Amino acid sequence: MPHAFRPFFLAILLTVPGLLLRFFPGQASPIVLAAFAGLAILGASFLLTWACEAGQLDMPQAVAIAVVALIAVLPEYAVDMYFTWMAGQHPQSSYSHFAIANMTGANRLLIGLGWSVLVLIFASRFHKGIRLRGEKRTEIFFLGLATLYALIIPLKGSLTWVDGLVLLGLYAWYMLIIVHRGIEDEPIEGPAAVLASMQPTRRKLCVFLLFLFSALVIAFNAEPFSENLVRSGKLLGVNEFLLVQWIAPIASEAPEFIISIMFAMRGNAGLALGSLLASKLNQWTLLVGMIPWVYAFSSQGLTPPMNLDSHQYQEILLTAAQSFFAIALVINLHLHKRQAVWLLLLFMGQFLAPLYEGPVAQLLGLQPDPLRFHRLYSWAYLFFGTCTVLRDRKYLLLLIRGFKG
Repeated sequence: MPHAFRPFFLAILLTVPGLLLRFFPGQASPIVLAAFAGLAILGASFLLTWACEAGQLDMPQAVAIAVVALIAVLPEYAVDMYFTWMAGQHPQSSYSHFAIANMTGANRLLIGLGWSVLVLIFASRFHKGIRLRGEKRTEIFFLGLATLYALIIPLKGSLTWVDGLVLLGLYAWYMLIIVHRGIEDEPIEGPAAVLASMQPTRRKLCVFLLFLFSALVIAFNAEPFSENLVRSGKLLGVNEFLLVQWIAPIASEAPEFIISIMFAMRGNAGLALGSLLASKLNQWTLLVGMIPWVYAFSSQGLTPPMNLDSHQYQEILLTAAQSFFAIALVINLHLHKRQAVWLLLLFMGQFLAPLYEGPVAQLLGLQPDPLRFHRLYSWAYLFFGTCTVLRDRKYLLLLIRGFKG
């Protein structure tokens, strides 16, 4: 096989064990099934990413922006929508909690780890922060609107079809603007460049087959990955909620992280951070907006809403607060190394909170409260975000340009 096609071959190899175990599970343990299904989704995610990059060459502008934006996040959506659908089938089960866990974990990873590590890697190589292009004000503007609305959800204590309608409406509004903005002149590198160099007819066929194969792999592995991840938690004595929240998003987010880091190391960090910014907006509007609607279809009714408790609403609040802080940092279109360190430290603090919440409570003579640090970090994000917005308030009016595209 030619050297240029090795990445495709390796990605396809990652999917083979998951596909085989999907149809011939035998006596494999949940840990093995979850691992191979996760690797299959990871391999399909790489194939989707490369196909999306090359596919834009042969699509009309508006179609490319809309379709690629949806297909690129299919792995993350497949897992979350599976949990949401099962929650509608079994309203009193923990599936609704898993759906929120997967959604909040994916969103917080994207900013807390994705944005911060990207800036730190770029700064270590080029000794400066990352500057975004002016047109990224559109993403910042709509991410800000979605975040302000998301802060209301835990306050009113429900996630309903109305919330879904608002968030989906924001995403549709955003799409109507960017389809008139034009496709950015982004360099196609790596495996995607191999597809881009093909003769158009052959390239279209290869891209279509990659899309089809990846979609089938994800569809076949979403259920075994999700279910066996939960079973693995029970088998290992690990909190299933935490496994779903942090392990599940890794398979779908890893390709985008890796490609963004590669761009950053080549000096094109603005493009990489802009891509992660668009992904955050996509997840924070389309993904969250779809959850109550998928639940409604599954449960065959718009009422009652999903069965969520205070823990899930605190997760949403913490995720929205982190998003607010991140937006505040980039309203001037510049993310500095020092700011990336703060993003990373706050993320690691709340990520590791389950490990030190008990000892800290015991040391201070407090009653155990698993949500204590959720509230603490939520207020920290909101406080630092507000201070940053007040400091950089002169840039707020410039965000209106994002509304104009």
